[in-house]
Amino acid sequence: MFDLFRSRDKAVRILLGALLLLVALSMLTYLIPSYSTGVSSSDTVVAEIGSNAITVIDVQKLVQNTMRGRQLPPDLLGTFVPNMVDQMITQRALAYEAQRLGLEVSNEQLAAAVKQYIPSLFPDGKFVGKELYASFLSQQNMSIQEFEEDLKRTLLITRLHDIALEGTIVTPLEIEQEYRKQNDKIKIEYVKLTNDKYKAEVTPSAEDMQNYFKANTMKYMQPEKKNLAILIADQAKLEASVNPTDADLQRMYNQNISQFRIPETVKVRHILLMTEGKPPSDDAKIKAQADDLLKQVKAGANFGELVKKYSEDPGSKDKGGEYSVVRGQMVPEFEQAAFTLKNGESEVVKTKYGYHVVQVLQHDQARVKPFEEAKAELSAQWKKQQVADMMQKISDRAQADLQKDPTHPETVAAAFNMQLVKVDNVENGKTIPEVGPSPDFEQAISTLTKGQVSQPVAVQNNKIVVAVVTDIVPARPARFDEVQSQVKDAIVGNRLTLAVMKHAQELIDKTKAMGGDLAKAAKSMGLEVKTSEEFTRQGSVDNLGPASYLQEGFSRPAGSVIGPISLTDATAVAKVMAHVDPDMSKLADQRATIRDQIKSQKARDRSGLFDAGVKEALEKQGKIKYHQDVIQRLTASYRSS
Repeated sequence: MFDLFRSRDKAVRILLGALLLLVALSMLTYLIPSYSTGVSSSDTVVAEIGSNAITVIDVQKLVQNTMRGRQLPPDLLGTFVPNMVDQMITQRALAYEAQRLGLEVSNEQLAAAVKQYIPSLFPDGKFVGKELYASFLSQQNMSIQEFEEDLKRTLLITRLHDIALEGTIVTPLEIEQEYRKQNDKIKIEYVKLTNDKYKAEVTPSAEDMQNYFKANTMKYMQPEKKNLAILIADQAKLEASVNPTDADLQRMYNQNISQFRIPETVKVRHILLMTEGKPPSDDAKIKAQADDLLKQVKAGANFGELVKKYSEDPGSKDKGGEYSVVRGQMVPEFEQAAFTLKNGESEVVKTKYGYHVVQVLQHDQARVKPFEEAKAELSAQWKKQQVADMMQKISDRAQADLQKDPTHPETVAAAFNMQLVKVDNVENGKTIPEVGPSPDFEQAISTLTKGQVSQPVAVQNNKIVVAVVTDIVPARPARFDEVQSQVKDAIVGNRLTLAVMKHAQELIDKTKAMGGDLAKAAKSMGLEVKTSEEFTRQGSVDNLGPASYLQEGFSRPAGSVIGPISLTDATAVAKVMAHVDPDMSKLADQRATIRDQIKSQKARDRSGLFDAGVKEALEKQGKIKYHQDVIQRLTASYRSS
């Protein structure tokens, strides 16, 4: 809530608006500079739609935009470029057909679309101006004309889709069927057969495990491992080893005197009664309440208790309403009172947020922190500065010395006052305690061979590490004793699935033999039967999970046994106890919503067919011409890049 009372900085808002704009633009258009793929001609035509051409440059922009968004691995570009070209042709074909049908986008519609898509261009509802608009676009190598042409094309396609699909008919029967589907319920009995219950049945013998291991030896390989000597430069230890002189600190103090200037500061506390967001008719009532609270404060009431009971500022309510304020932080009315009142004085202040009962606790004048008072802070800063330089120099020199003599890491560690840690059998993905989790370190050592030295890597806790590989332990088939638990788990997992399914089928068979009595069949097998609450297709069942596991039950008559049902950690058998029809009296209230849902789904299903139909018709009319030789060269260039 503290930020609520701070003055808004216009420059910050403009900067944030610019960032939002750039994000929006990246989603709207292909605004990326040309991507060099070996096709040199910028006007080589890939396809023609009417008088409109798609060029190599257009495709390159789309490809690079896709790559920048990391939506596609580079090695798959050659496969997907033809699909991208086809997508571009479809979009241009739809826009072309829209124009042939007489659809247009007016300047007013275009302006409204820009405002909708990029609201940051219109702070407070006012356009930022053509110059700033153009500047924003130029940062993405796009002119206003190019951007607005793309936007017009998008609007045309949207209008074409709307016209083509607006005649979608949804019948009353379809609405009723969908309403029933969304609102009918079932109630079930169910038995959950957990995997744990049958583990004892599938425990393998020692002979079973040995036989499985022999048959699957290649599944159990011990990966290559490395023995490492790791040299660690620890910032905390280095800081403890260096100490500045008073002269060093005095010089640092004199050079940075501005950072020790303490501005005029007021410690205040307040109770906020909000008027923002409330009707103007409440203002007098809120003001009267603030005046009453002020009287209580002046009469000696506990300010902290009043804050807890009445204040509507969540940012300070749990801190007794307290803030420490310097000039320029608060809205003007609040700041005026804070810096005018004397210690212990209180008054009611009106701001755009509401009424504040403000009390000044302490007023400290601006001053410069004396050298003696700043000495500890200066010492800490001096050490960090010195050690930051030392850390990089030490790690670089240690790396160089290790490369010269990788067989004596202890000598290098001693020379640079670094910690030496020797770790054997290091596997990829395994964390070394002294290093901590560090993908960068894992990457640095992943390709090293014996005697090679890693790059210096910054790791957690302000440390830099350099490692040398002292030995390589080659990959090998694992011994049985090393993977015995894994072998057992594999056998148990395979057998357990079959065992649980077998018992579930047994339960189903017994239930049918007992006239559909699931409870009786479950009891005979030592299993527990439960009864669910009524639930819909979108609901869930306690102890089983989402109703998606039980969709079959909605189409089966009461008394039906369904299963086996595979769950994440168990198998279930269920019996449909009853179907509960929906309350049809509520259909009228939901009719419009359900109709729109069905219509939207039909539109989604049909839009793809419509787009393909438009494109096919234009091809037959000769309005779309493919330049297959250009497409093939372009595709080949990405496959070879």
